[in-house]
Amino acid sequence: MKTAIVTGAARGIGLATTKLFVENGWQVAMIDRDAPELGKAAGSLSRVLPVVCDVSQPDQVARMIDEVQARHGRINALVNNAGVAEFGPIEETDLARWRRVMETNLDGVFLCSQAALPMLKESRGSIVNIASISGLRASTLRVAYGTSKAAVQQLTRQQAVELGEFGIRANCVAPGPVRTRLAMAVHTPEIIAAYHDAIPLNRYGTEREIASVIVFLCSEGASYVTGQTIAVDGGFESAGVGLPALREARGDR
Repeated sequence: MKTAIVTGAARGIGLATTKLFVENGWQVAMIDRDAPELGKAAGSLSRVLPVVCDVSQPDQVARMIDEVQARHGRINALVNNAGVAEFGPIEETDLARWRRVMETNLDGVFLCSQAALPMLKESRGSIVNIASISGLRASTLRVAYGTSKAAVQQLTRQQAVELGEFGIRANCVAPGPVRTRLAMAVHTPEIIAAYHDAIPLNRYGTEREIASVIVFLCSEGASYVTGQTIAVDGGFESAGVGLPALREARGDR
């Protein structure tokens, strides 16, 4: 049975990805630093191993990989999904905020990937790093977050080039606006309407839709796909600017 590690698995895209892996017959090591939420999420699932770990801490990452290896003996896929989002103007983003974002969003991807490499080499496995549409297109208040996600895309390319000789594939998924509980709690009706106007499919994505692409990239169906960043965003990144006004002029709303 194949084994996947999913970081940030206690909620959102990570939990949806875990569930889809399980549905497809995989066993999953669910990684998260929020112990209570992780326990709650794992409690209703079969073939999962919950491991409390802060991916920004090298010693915790090493222990996590050892625990997964001791339980399952192999790793076929690593999904680096754990991330934090802190927003603010450039002039108000101090070094502490910058480092908090980078430590999880970028350092965590590097540390987990490096620690898992011996087992990924054995299985000729797959790495999927979760970035964001904010790493593809700039927007206000996201200097740390957007920069960290752009760096994840470059790290993915580095992994694909260097690890391809071992049969390891590395790809990146860049979600657009996703209908998570958190997003719906903080996005005002005006923000939701603006996103709908800017997205060609006129809606937010779902956690399940993002998970479907992640699981596909870890499957044999994607056996010749590596070094790619796939925007799962309803066309948001492709649309650029001016689309809402064009729609209004054409009467498409």
